[in-house]
Amino acid sequence: MGADNIIDKLKHEWEVLTGDASKDKTFCSEQKYANEAEAQAAFTRGLTKLFAVNSWSQLPGINSTFKLYNQQGQPTQTKPEPHYYIEIILPGVNVENWVEIESILEDANSAQFTVHPCPNPLNESDETQHFFVKEASSTFRIERQGTTLFGYQIGKNEKINNHNYQSGVRAFLNTLIAEGGWAGFQDIQWGKLTDYLAGKVETA
Repeated sequence: MGADNIIDKLKHEWEVLTGDASKDKTFCSEQKYANEAEAQAAFTRGLTKLFAVNSWSQLPGINSTFKLYNQQGQPTQTKPEPHYYIEIILPGVNVENWVEIESILEDANSAQFTVHPCPNPLNESDETQHFFVKEASSTFRIERQGTTLFGYQIGKNEKINNHNYQSGVRAFLNTLIAEGGWAGFQDIQWGKLTDYLAGKVETA
């Protein structure tokens, strides 16, 4: 890597750290099956896995807690719907991170839902209760292509929430989470989840 490229990379990392730049990051797992019938059966199981958000907390290797809430802010075990919420609590960090489900898409061979950071629906604050800004998004997806099943976690516009009113009193903490524990932890967490969605891991 040339000196100019190294300088540009360091500059970008500094801008990410200070909340002036964002990142995109995708995790993907794939599992091949003996035939399309087996792949279709795995896809059907994957649909249940994808939408059973509360069960993600039980996956081996995932230490975060995921809790689904309905539009009224009540805990629910049902299938997610647009404008439902997910509370995420990371290990070792006793703060809540909230996302709102923006959209859900399904067809014969794929399904996904996309979330954005949001305020805590259980109180009246308009501060974004997440270490990324509200413009960030995360898409959880499964897709069957012939005899192969894919699991995805797609992060877009992952910009640290450490500026202006969005961050409230959490600016410094959000920076530590996003560039500290989370930077390395997400590789493990989302890798485990996408393995699960693709059928490489069946236990939850």
